[in-house]
Amino acid sequence: MLARRVGLSVTEAALMSATVLAGGAQFVAVELWDTPIPVVAVLLTTFVINLRYVLMGAALRPWFEKLSPLETYASVFFITDENWALTVRDLRDGSGRGAFLLGSGLAIWAFLIVATVAGAVAGSAIGDPARYGLDFVLTAVFLTIAAGLWPGRRSVAPWGVAAAGVAVVLVAHRTDSVLLALVVGVVAVLLFRGQLG
Repeated sequence: MLARRVGLSVTEAALMSATVLAGGAQFVAVELWDTPIPVVAVLLTTFVINLRYVLMGAALRPWFEKLSPLETYASVFFITDENWALTVRDLRDGSGRGAFLLGSGLAIWAFLIVATVAGAVAGSAIGDPARYGLDFVLTAVFLTIAAGLWPGRRSVAPWGVAAAGVAVVLVAHRTDSVLLALVVGVVAVLLFRGQLG
C-alpha cells in the first residue's frame, strides 16, 4: 500500500520485498522516495537502520562457526528480528537446530512477498490502517519478541534503562536525544557488567 502511494508498481514492490528482507529499511526507503530518488540518503539511512543485524549476527556467531560459508551467508540473508529472536531462544534451550533460522527466514520471506503483493493490489481498500488497529501490529510483534527473550528478574535494571532511553527519544524526538539515550545505554551496560564503579 505504501509502495503504491509513491508510485512503485506491484512488481517493483514485490521485487523490493524479495531482495530487502528488512521491513524498517523498506518503510524508510519508501518514505524517502522522490523524483529523482535520493540514492545517498536512502542507502545511508537504510544502512544505519540495519546496523542491528551486525549485532544479531554476532550473537549467532557460535552457531555460525559450525556451518559452511554458504550455509552461513544463506542464513544471514534471511535473518529478521522475529526469526532471530526465535532462533536465539531455540539455541538457548539447547536444541542446536541450525536449520531453524534458515527455515523460518524462508517462511517469513515468502509471506512478506505475498503480503506485499496483496497490499499493493488491495491495500487501498483498507484506507487508514489505524482505524483497525493495524498501526499497532509492529509494536505488538516487538513486545512479543521482548517477552520471549526475557531472561528473568536479573534483567529488570538493564531493561528499565533501555525503556528510559526509548522514552527520552520518544518524548524529545530530537537527534541529540538519540545520542543521549545511546550514552545512557552504554553507561548502564558498563555498570551492570561491573565495569564501572
